[in-house]
Amino acid sequence: MAVAFEIVGRDYSSKHVSLRRLKIEFGLEKLNIFRRSQGSENEGKAEGASESETKPDTGLPEVPVPADDTPEVLNKALSGLSSRWKNWWVRGILTLAMISFFFIIIYLGPMVLMLIVLCVQIKCFQEIIHIGYSVYHSYHLPWFRTLSWYFLLCVNYFFYGETVTDYFFNLVQREEPLRILSKYHRLISFALYLTGFCMFVLSLVKKHYRLQFYMFGWTHVTLLIVVTQSHLIIHNLFEGMIWFIVPISCVICNDIMAYMFGFFFGRTPLIKLSPKKTWEGFIGGFFSTVVFGIMLSYVMAGYSFFVCPVEFNSDHNSFEVDCVPSDLFQLQDYALPATLESLTGWPTVRLYPFQIHSISLSAFASLMGPFGGFFASGFKRAFKIKDFANTIPGHGGIMDRFDCQYLMATFVNVYIASFIRGPNPAKVVQQLLALRLDQQLNIFNSLKSHLIERGLLEDVA
Repeated sequence: MAVAFEIVGRDYSSKHVSLRRLKIEFGLEKLNIFRRSQGSENEGKAEGASESETKPDTGLPEVPVPADDTPEVLNKALSGLSSRWKNWWVRGILTLAMISFFFIIIYLGPMVLMLIVLCVQIKCFQEIIHIGYSVYHSYHLPWFRTLSWYFLLCVNYFFYGETVTDYFFNLVQREEPLRILSKYHRLISFALYLTGFCMFVLSLVKKHYRLQFYMFGWTHVTLLIVVTQSHLIIHNLFEGMIWFIVPISCVICNDIMAYMFGFFFGRTPLIKLSPKKTWEGFIGGFFSTVVFGIMLSYVMAGYSFFVCPVEFNSDHNSFEVDCVPSDLFQLQDYALPATLESLTGWPTVRLYPFQIHSISLSAFASLMGPFGGFFASGFKRAFKIKDFANTIPGHGGIMDRFDCQYLMATFVNVYIASFIRGPNPAKVVQQLLALRLDQQLNIFNSLKSHLIERGLLEDVA
């Protein structure tokens, strides 16, 4: 009996131990499964975090890619070519068409050029604002496009009003409504802008404040890039059409020649933002543009139509480009360095002084102008688009053609103010005539005393 109880006790205790052991093993297995599941979740989170860190911005909706709008005639004529050569022919044909259109505009005169600059400005603004609207329209933000175009109107009113006051002074003083608008022009401009500012504040929507301020900044940066630069282009045009045509032509030449050199000889990538840009195209475009700028300047400097400042004749209510060309556009002899003299056999060479300035313009167009294109390329890559629009087949939108021109316009304006422009007697007289009679008399007496001291006038008193 005792033996039996002992055997049963041992059996019970062994079973109890086995049961405890099973419970412990089962618990450990559950713990291991839990740990493995937690580890896989952590790995997934880590992978997701690493992907989010390395992955570019994808939170924004993508801009729809415009369809190919190459004319059907060109598509049929070039159907047998590879895409590379087809694009080459399309770009070439449309480039020749645009150059021909540019010649026609020049022939029509400065007024038409100013209107074209305004149209290009509006189109470039529309292309950039349309990208912002395409990205953010799904949020149903109120008044975005309305306010954008309103601010464009305000800024153009301010800049063109300043231009009218400067260059159409006699006409403004002659017409009473224009004279009042000119006198209070800046006050009116500020009031218009302030109205748009208040409209923006009233349009703010809860939960979208940050996005709306992004778009407010978007609009103002676009105005700074597009409207301000086009205003400078018009100011350059008033200095003489040559200051408008030569810089723009140099940028066009550099764009064409860089593409040609890169297409046929390009091997070395230039910048990651534009993978198709090559060092061969960049260097070839530079030398071609400098030579082109010197030759074009020589041809244009001999015509008063191109070199004379654009002035408004209040008697005929029309623009005039008739003047005696300044020394900048008179042929002069320049001594060549000994090295060049030994190579050419010429002791001197006859050049227009403007041709020397054209070297600076050409160098900037070919060395710094492309960075406007690189900037535009980075902008387009940020929104995963190839072109700003599809206005011109093979070329993209108007902004795609003028991205380098805006940097050039600023440089030309700064260059003229720094090295070319002097006091303008006509503007000084205009400002004097706007003064009161007693102020005009005081200035006359001061000027008379100054000229007598210099010995240019005799003291009749």
